[in-house]
Amino acid sequence: MKKALTMALATLFAGTVQAATWNMSAEQPDANYLTQNARQFAQEVQEATKGELEIKVQSNSTLLKRPEVKRGVQQGVVQVGEVLVAAMGNEDPLFEVDSVPFLASSFDESEKLWKATRPFLEQRLDAQGIVLLYSAPWPPQGIYTKKPIESLADLAGVRFRGYSPVTSRLASLMGATPTTVQTPEIPQAFSTGVIDAMLTSPATGVDTQAWDYVKHYYDAQAFIPLNFVIVNKRAFDRLSPESQQAVRDAAARAETRGWTDAREQTQKLTDIMAQNGMEVAPLPPKLAEELRAIGERMVGEWKAKAGEDGQKLLDAYQQQ
Repeated sequence: MKKALTMALATLFAGTVQAATWNMSAEQPDANYLTQNARQFAQEVQEATKGELEIKVQSNSTLLKRPEVKRGVQQGVVQVGEVLVAAMGNEDPLFEVDSVPFLASSFDESEKLWKATRPFLEQRLDAQGIVLLYSAPWPPQGIYTKKPIESLADLAGVRFRGYSPVTSRLASLMGATPTTVQTPEIPQAFSTGVIDAMLTSPATGVDTQAWDYVKHYYDAQAFIPLNFVIVNKRAFDRLSPESQQAVRDAAARAETRGWTDAREQTQKLTDIMAQNGMEVAPLPPKLAEELRAIGERMVGEWKAKAGEDGQKLLDAYQQQ
């Protein structure tokens, strides 16, 4: 009888676990490797939880625009969101450390920086009712222009796309005029004269078919920005412990995959732009020197803003 009662109770409690459906706001189009990674993450979660959790990925910012994602996840408008980490730089400078120019320009440096940064961001997000699942990097950032450039003097007064507080600051220090334009709006912004140049990755260049509106791409490798995927903590806590672990395990694989994909895709995407008629070149020597000097200044500005935690983060990064 005791055994039968135990089995009956187990069956009863098992029956209380409800299947859940989460909506996920993904930033990029379906062809982008970041979105493909998110879809694979969602598929692995559904399989591992045996249907207890389904994540519906909505691409190309159709659910929420970039500035809305973090608050949307926090408030439960969507359960999961993918967003550029540096977009929250005005909230806390630790969110924009990956986008400080030339602090971490290679994938190896950037990955070390992320490992140092993650604990600080996890703590901040947890206090806001958000769980950080995984990050994935963009390719290194380069400069897109309609006309050839040799130095910062060629960018003076140019309307330059900024997509985060730190990129807007960079544009200002370059002598350009920063203008905020979200990714889906880039082609129209160029065609209507809202912007004349931008700093972004080869992935965005291919996604928006940059060859239709600019001629030149300079492989600046200024920094490697990250997207991360976050989930509403209340929704996460409602999952069974087994499903929570399944989500975390799938997230760990997605992070590893995202870093691998970015490394593999960078040259392929750059080649696509060249094949479509864009002139791809390294930074001209004078411009490279000028940008390095701006980078040093922005590292100093970031340290001043980030305070004690910022110094701890940099110490952890440099000790790896």
